[in-house]
Amino acid sequence: MWTKHHKKRKFGRFVLPAIAIAFVSYFGYHCVHGDLGLIATEEFERQRLARAAELAKLTEKRQTLERQVSLMSDGSLEKDMLDEIARYQLNVSRTNEIVIFNNYF
Repeated sequence: MWTKHHKKRKFGRFVLPAIAIAFVSYFGYHCVHGDLGLIATEEFERQRLARAAELAKLTEKRQTLERQVSLMSDGSLEKDMLDEIARYQLNVSRTNEIVIFNNYF
């Protein structure tokens, strides 16, 4: 009767754990350093905060411009308002005038 007698090797015991460690290490590395990892998430959050601040400034500027347009286009165009805005944006005045600008435009 033929039987196979296998000698137990120490190398065989470490193959499956080595593969598991390599698998976990690969995915662990990419969880931290990958395109959607922790480091990239922090950068996305910084960009989001910067763009939110920029959006707030642009929204405020738009509201100011809309308020100016509503004052000029409500049917009764005020000549003083038009004159004031033109002088401010074109930076002109008459020779005998003193101009003090309040930065509200």
